[in-house]
Amino acid sequence: MWRRNGPSLVLFGLMAVFLAGQALTGWHVFNEELTQHGMASIGLWSYRSSGHFISATFENWESEFLQMGMYVLLTVRLRQQGSAESRPLDPQEEETRIDPGPTPLPVLKGGLWKALYGHSLAIAFFALFFLSFGLHAMGSWEAKSAEDRLSGLMPPGFIEHLFSSDFWFESMQNWQSEFLAVLALVVLSIFLRQKDSPQSKAVEAPHSQTGD
Repeated sequence: MWRRNGPSLVLFGLMAVFLAGQALTGWHVFNEELTQHGMASIGLWSYRSSGHFISATFENWESEFLQMGMYVLLTVRLRQQGSAESRPLDPQEEETRIDPGPTPLPVLKGGLWKALYGHSLAIAFFALFFLSFGLHAMGSWEAKSAEDRLSGLMPPGFIEHLFSSDFWFESMQNWQSEFLAVLALVVLSIFLRQKDSPQSKAVEAPHSQTGD
C-alpha cells in the first residue's frame, strides 16, 4: 500500500497534522479575543464550528483549488519554452501514453459521458473551489458578525459582507500568493533541476528543452 500510495498518504498525513495545529492554535487565539472582551472561553469542539475556524480553513482551501483548476486549464493551450511544467511547443513532439489496463467506464460509455470525463479534473477543481468559496463566505460573515458584536457594533448582513473590502481582502491575499507559487515553479523549472522529480527535467537537459 505504501509503495503504491506514498505521496497521497504522506500529503494527507501532513494536511491532517497541520489542520489539527491550526485548530488548536486558532482556538487559543479566539479565546484570547473573547477573554479580552470579558466573554467566557469556548471549548475546542465548539471552536471547530465557529466562523473564525471555518473562514480561516476554507479561505485557504478556496485559493488552492482555484490555483489548481486554473493551472489545469491554462496548460491545455498555453506553452512556456524551457519549462518542465509545459507541454512541448511542437505538437508533433507529444506522445500519448496509455498503459495496459481497464478502460475507464465513462470512456466505454462514450458520448456525453466521455466528453464530461475528458474535462472532469477541471470540473472537480472548480466545484471544490466554489464549495470552499461559499463556506469561506459563510464563515467569514459569522466571524465578522461575532467581532462586531464583541465591539458593540451592528453586524453586517450576509450580502453586505460578501461585497465588502474585508471579505475580498481575505480572498485576494491568498489568490495572488497561489499564482505566484505556480509562476515560480513554471519559471524556475526552466533553469533549475531536482534529480528524480517528475516536476523537473533531467539534470543533463538543456534549458531550452520544454516539458519533462
